[in-house]
Amino acid sequence: MTDPLEGIRLVVFDLDGTLVDSVPDLTVAVDAMLGDMDLPAAGESRVRDWVGNGARKLVERALAHAVGGAVDEARLERGHQAFLRHYGEAPCVHTRLYPGVREALEGLRERGLRLALVTNKPHAFIAPILSALGVEGLFELTVGGDSLPRRKPDPLPLTYVAERLGIAPGQALMVGDSRHDIEAGRRAGFRTLAVPYGYNHGEPVGLAGPDGEVESLRELV
Repeated sequence: MTDPLEGIRLVVFDLDGTLVDSVPDLTVAVDAMLGDMDLPAAGESRVRDWVGNGARKLVERALAHAVGGAVDEARLERGHQAFLRHYGEAPCVHTRLYPGVREALEGLRERGLRLALVTNKPHAFIAPILSALGVEGLFELTVGGDSLPRRKPDPLPLTYVAERLGIAPGQALMVGDSRHDIEAGRRAGFRTLAVPYGYNHGEPVGLAGPDGEVESLRELV
């Protein structure tokens, strides 16, 4: 793909691992949750491999690792609520934009492209993070993992955004760091673009078969 933006009117971004490195703050909340349940801390390197499928799945992975096996529903629910409480208290203390992200977002807007955000993170955390990082005004629409009945890799969040903004899927680009982003984009009829620096459970995102890949989002402008 020579020009990833050729014919594109809408660019939809993933959040964690694509625009921001949120693992440090997620780790604080995960470890606090584990501490509440008298379980050992997980640490940042492990949490980095667990991110990407929403808060509940993150908690499930952390608990399963801590107890060395499957986690019953009651324990998972307690852990999930504890995590949401801790993360909600400080969602953007150590979270940072990746290099080139701000320039890319501002440059794309200046070129007249419409921008949206689709993440599996609970919607309540999106605005505080974008606001703290000073990019809240750059997106026309944001969708969280609990905004709709289904989330990525299901195409529903992407088709919803395209319909809401009146853009044909063939004129839309999904930018993400994981196989779930690429799968969702492909199933929605979007073009797909991957970044290799994010969270993809230890796998090279190129294995997911995106239409293109950039080392930095700065390359888009």
